[in-house]
Amino acid sequence: MQELIAKIGAEIEAFQTDANLQAEKGNKAAGTRARKAALELTKLLKEFRKVSMEEAKK
Repeated sequence: MQELIAKIGAEIEAFQTDANLQAEKGNKAAGTRARKAALELTKLLKEFRKVSMEEAKK
């Protein structure tokens, strides 16, 4: 579970960096990377929810 949390944290940092580049400087490539990171975050957060529910049942 700690590994999953670390992946989520890294993906959030990547998203924030790229989203800020797009918002502040109009960097279109950064916008694409931010959207990709957002999709990956969705997957990771769903996985976290699944793992968290399993841990709560123990």
